[in-house]
Amino acid sequence: MARPLLEELKKFQGLIDRALRSYFPPAGPYTQRVQKAMAYSLFAGGKRIRPMLCLMACRAVGGRMNNALPAACALEYLHTYSLIHDDLPALDNDDYRRGRLSCHKKFGEATAILAGDALLTEAFFLLSRREVMKEVQPRIRVQVIQEIAGAAGIQGMVAGQEADLEAEKKKVSLPFLQYIHNHKTGALIKASLVCGGLIGEGTAGEIRSLRKFGEKIGLVFQIKDDLLNVEGKAKLLGKRTGTDEKKAKATFPVLMGMEQSMILGQELVKEAGKTLKIFGSKAGPLRAIGDYIFLRDR
Repeated sequence: MARPLLEELKKFQGLIDRALRSYFPPAGPYTQRVQKAMAYSLFAGGKRIRPMLCLMACRAVGGRMNNALPAACALEYLHTYSLIHDDLPALDNDDYRRGRLSCHKKFGEATAILAGDALLTEAFFLLSRREVMKEVQPRIRVQVIQEIAGAAGIQGMVAGQEADLEAEKKKVSLPFLQYIHNHKTGALIKASLVCGGLIGEGTAGEIRSLRKFGEKIGLVFQIKDDLLNVEGKAKLLGKRTGTDEKKAKATFPVLMGMEQSMILGQELVKEAGKTLKIFGSKAGPLRAIGDYIFLRDR
């Protein structure tokens, strides 16, 4: 991975982490434990891909990134909530996340469920706060909330998670597998880009391009995750590998094989880059992060 890109990503991560801490809700008199569980998962060292995409999209359409920071943080709240719940015994039953005990292993299942619920609802509370979204027009705030809610709910992540459960121990078609991951993983990635474009007041054409880019790059992200679950290093990933095979999960390597999955991922990265022609050189960081998503080792 090129050093300039890594350095830029670190700058974005630093900006996002500072904003997350500034917006993070304080503990009340009886909520210290659940607040600790929220912070434990939120500040566990994630890559911050979704908020970065939001900020980069805002910049690509000519907007000010600072205006998109609250939405970027809300997206990370939502992503973290989904990880906490995915790790629960009722779903993926994972003991480790990002190199340490998953939230339910550290705080218990009940508190982990509440921590996830709190992050989910806090995301929308943040988006609705006029004082932090004051530079964003009310009609755009409503569009952003609608976009993110759609990506998180029954039309997005929830649909993908349910389909993923349905697919366990079954042979599925490629369209069904793509449906799972377009919703479970891709929906929030696509929403991140669209929301950045909306806040930056991009044109309808620019928003369409960002949406198409998100559709492609969301599948790339999942293909790479599937590949890493087979051949990745647990120490780098911060969680066990080989778990998809043990649970008989529907994955791209299972359906297509490792080599064909790699080829598909590479093709999608190229296709994703082509969707950004409308932005010219301004889309450089987005193209670079698309490459990063497929070349990453964790």
